Amino acid sequence: MNMTSPIETVVPHRGAMCLLDRLLEADDEQACAEVDVPLDGLFVRDAAVPAWVGIEYMAQTVSAWAGARAMRSGSTPRFGFLLGSRRYEARCDAFPGGATLRIEVRRELMGENGLGLFDCRILMGGETVATARVSVFEPEDGAGVLQGGAIE
Repeated sequence: MNMTSPIETVVPHRGAMCLLDRLLEADDEQACAEVDVPLDGLFVRDAAVPAWVGIEYMAQTVSAWAGARAMRSGSTPRFGFLLGSRRYEARCDAFPGGATLRIEVRRELMGENGLGLFDCRILMGGETVATARVSVFEPEDGAGVLQGGAIE
């Protein structure tokens, strides 16, 4: 996968809800993405993004991992869902505007039923500033689920 491709090629998020800027690498076990913390926008308060948004940075990096994996197998990226997180710990209250964050996710398990668990961390200036274990679900027809369909 060409990591210089626009992030929208591997995640379904669009517009203001696409929070990642770059996918740096992705293989079968892990992915790494970057975010240039914006100076203005949807989540910016007092020239910073609250640290709780870090869970969404992690979830979108998992989405980019899944999208890159799908593309390597000749498929297209699918919609997935953040089910929750365990032990989200942020070592700061906010990510300052203009900072570059590195988000790393590592697959701990991914079932054939679409349920997955990832170990995640966010680094800023080479220091870990947030960690979590993120649970996700990628059904066969995530778009259908969003349109009111049932999960089978």
